[in-house]
Amino acid sequence: MPEDIRRLRTHTRYRRRLTQARTAEKDRCEKLLEDAHLKLSSVISDIHGVSGRDMLRAIIAGERNPEVLAQMARTRMRRKIAQLREALDCSFFTGDHAFVLQMMLDNIDQLTAQIAVLDERIAILCEPYERQLAQLDGIPGFGVRTAQDLIGEIGVDMAAFPTAGHLCSWARLAPRVRESAGRRKGKNATGRGNPYIGGTLGEAAAGAGRTQTFPGAKYRRLCTRMPKKKAQGAIMRDQLVITHALLSDPGAGYWGAPRLPDSPSIRMDVWKGEVIASTEEELLSRIPG
Repeated sequence: MPEDIRRLRTHTRYRRRLTQARTAEKDRCEKLLEDAHLKLSSVISDIHGVSGRDMLRAIIAGERNPEVLAQMARTRMRRKIAQLREALDCSFFTGDHAFVLQMMLDNIDQLTAQIAVLDERIAILCEPYERQLAQLDGIPGFGVRTAQDLIGEIGVDMAAFPTAGHLCSWARLAPRVRESAGRRKGKNATGRGNPYIGGTLGEAAAGAGRTQTFPGAKYRRLCTRMPKKKAQGAIMRDQLVITHALLSDPGAGYWGAPRLPDSPSIRMDVWKGEVIASTEEELLSRIPG
């Protein structure tokens, strides 16, 4: 792996660790509120948003009136004033809760600041790979951060992987040989692959599953006949196949092939990367029908 990719990987891996630490701290914060009988998360989707933070700071400062706290809601959350009054009953919230909650919020803010610094540093390290980032950003479920993390793990030179199957096998996203009674058997029975690639593609596949795109439709279709985790793994592999195809061709781009014909085989060819073109017009012209 080239030195510049190794440098990028050091930063992207640490950013993922800090993000995981921040998520864990947010979970502990929610658990603390539940211990004080404050079920904010049942009303607010993100208790660390602007309105949620205002309420938490007011509670720490000593405000205990549910009406006053509920009125701190902003924009669309104001439609939930009645539910907020019930959820913000501070009868069991003590000074000890306030002390620990303040430490948790400070820790979350510190981690957020460190992640922001890493984002700036990673953006500088990724300047030589702007073209590859733009290519990968077009894949459903992908974003700039996903592309940065993936390039940090597999690089941009696909000469090390003759085919997409080699890359998927190296990342442990290839189909299993066979399984009996929950035990894997065969040459790929051991090994869990690269956890950073798995985490990155797992998030991207989950995001793609919520989109009105072909991978989203495929994910929802697979979920009807297999566990969600297994369906997510299938989308992860497809995304890695597309990544290999794009990085192998500097002029290629992925546009999702709009107005696909009804033939399932043609739709699969498009998704597998066999119909990847340099322009959207070229892509459409290569689809039969």
